[in-house]
Amino acid sequence: MEVLRPGLLTTVQDRGRFGYQKIGVPASGGVDGVALRVANVLVGNPQGAAALEITALGPQLRFLADAVVAVAGAEVQADLDGRPVPWYQSFLVRAGQTLDVQACTRGLRSYLAVAGGVDVPVLLGSRSTCLAAAFGGFQGRALAAGDVLRTGPPPGPLTDLANREVPEEWRLRQTSLGTLRVVPGPQDDAFTEQGLRTFLESTYQVSQHTDRMGCRLEGPEIAHRESADIISDWVPTGGVQVPGDRKPIILLADRQTTGGYPKIATVISPDLPLVSQCRPGNFLRFQSISVAEAQAIARQVETALRALAPRPVQGESWTYAAELGEVPGRIALGTSTVVSPPTPAHGALGGRLAVRSPLQATVMRLLVAPGQAVAAAGQPLLILQAMKMEIEVKAPRAGRVAEVHVREGDATGAGDLLVTIEAGR
Repeated sequence: MEVLRPGLLTTVQDRGRFGYQKIGVPASGGVDGVALRVANVLVGNPQGAAALEITALGPQLRFLADAVVAVAGAEVQADLDGRPVPWYQSFLVRAGQTLDVQACTRGLRSYLAVAGGVDVPVLLGSRSTCLAAAFGGFQGRALAAGDVLRTGPPPGPLTDLANREVPEEWRLRQTSLGTLRVVPGPQDDAFTEQGLRTFLESTYQVSQHTDRMGCRLEGPEIAHRESADIISDWVPTGGVQVPGDRKPIILLADRQTTGGYPKIATVISPDLPLVSQCRPGNFLRFQSISVAEAQAIARQVETALRALAPRPVQGESWTYAAELGEVPGRIALGTSTVVSPPTPAHGALGGRLAVRSPLQATVMRLLVAPGQAVAAAGQPLLILQAMKMEIEVKAPRAGRVAEVHVREGDATGAGDLLVTIEAGR
């Protein structure tokens, strides 16, 4: 696969690097481990094979050999040589074809698996990228334009691996408010009774300061019993750390291995996919359960994942209603819901071309003004900031800037109008 456009943050990830946290090496791996495993199942790979983790804005890939591909996790706009591709379904790609994965429209992270897996060196037992230490994956970094990724030998004939799907219950569903089940501790005794009630009875909003290390939340302050500092100790995946500002942070795949802030609770592993798909602005609540309940749920989900087998696609149509909400092992899911087509990044608006925000972000810098000429497609129009990253929004064609609809410092939502361009004379 040749990378024509890398996307916002596209990395090689497998299930993670385990056994080395005692010497300070983060686990890394896919933030949504369930979606990564399901994508691999669809193309016939072992569930721990390396795949591409796509965050918010996806890559454009030219395939240099025939392949079978599947994408799971967040819903994104994607096409193969201009034709839309299905979600949670494997499909055949011929050599020379281009797969264009655009903006995530529901959820935050998608996983692109290819039959045979992404073939990068195994370091400390894993192919995952550790961004903090710049090793593993593809040269220890996010993908860049011009990179060429090799894949391993497919596990069978490509025609047999294509056109397969999994049952509906493995596709994330949206609710208006996500609820995370947590086990109290390991330092819940570091918080006041009122602090514990605040944590379990309040609604929190995902902030823009969210990345692979952790999901920072905004909302009511959680009172410590004394200091916000403890002697540094181990940090579990899903640990809910509460530093001195009294705002919770859910620790994720690239978390540090030790930390000096108390952890009021730990999100159970089956609910981590919900955290991984949270976009800035989404809302979350917490529900306390026992260790025994958490273990039973985890066993149920793991048993179901190990037994998961794809099936041939029935018919030609498909629907996808994935976003935040229920996760496998939680409750039985209802019938599938048909989702209205998402707002495109570009579209006609009164004879002009509308350029829209690909995600919730802040306008960091404007690079054009009304009346200014756009020399060619790809010219940067403005820079957005989201999740600690800068995103260049580029012109889809040459022309003239008719109107700029935002100012520096403005907050934008996914699909909000940024700039309109009219054809040059």
